[in-house]
Amino acid sequence: MDRNKFSAIAHKNHSFYNPVNPAKIDKVVEILSLTANDKVIDIGAGKGEILLRIIEKYSSNCIAIEQYSNFVEQLKVNAKNRGALNNIEILNQDANLTIKTLNQEFKVGICIGSSHVLGGYQNTIESLKNIVVKGGYILIGELYWRKKPDKEYLHLFGVKEEEILYHTQNIFTAEDYGLIPLWSTVANEDDFDAYEWLYSKSIEDYCYMTPEDPDCPAMLEKIRSWREMYLKWGRDTLGFGLYLFRNV
Repeated sequence: MDRNKFSAIAHKNHSFYNPVNPAKIDKVVEILSLTANDKVIDIGAGKGEILLRIIEKYSSNCIAIEQYSNFVEQLKVNAKNRGALNNIEILNQDANLTIKTLNQEFKVGICIGSSHVLGGYQNTIESLKNIVVKGGYILIGELYWRKKPDKEYLHLFGVKEEEILYHTQNIFTAEDYGLIPLWSTVANEDDFDAYEWLYSKSIEDYCYMTPEDPDCPAMLEKIRSWREMYLKWGRDTLGFGLYLFRNV
């Protein structure tokens, strides 16, 4: 089973590949208060929804970096349908390599739910600091622990406890790197439930409607194990926050 295929199907009906309520994302877009001359980059852009909203509001010039081709194709379709193609450059490349070769400075650097492609949260902060102008914004979406995780949950989730910080630690760590925290919000239980159930339903629906796909047994096993893990542990243990910082 191809991991990217699974993710594309699971996120088919999501605007964003994270559990934050779209109204909260609209709020941070409003806070950015950009102009048409500002440059914005999004690492792991997915369908490009936040960039499209930035373009629609400010007509800023944006770069979307997304490694997975099926997401890139959907991003291109979305940008064309919303008249944003002239304002967005889409790079189907490895972000960790591409970001080191960019000869540009950006007013905003975004990485929401994709810090793993840059080597983790701290490496993401460092990478974005290097390409965002002084006084510019760094917007990161990151997991955090709501409480100490159960050992069985860590094993099934496939992470070490220290790989994910607590909410306040996400903010304090960025301060240690010289960033100034300006605003933050988190996904609440309703936001997470809406995201996770739609994620699960999309796989269940696909396999119900296309049982001839040989990947269906593996996809169903994966999504049902994930759903059980979410209900038993994840819903009470794992959080997701948006963090807006000023680069100084």
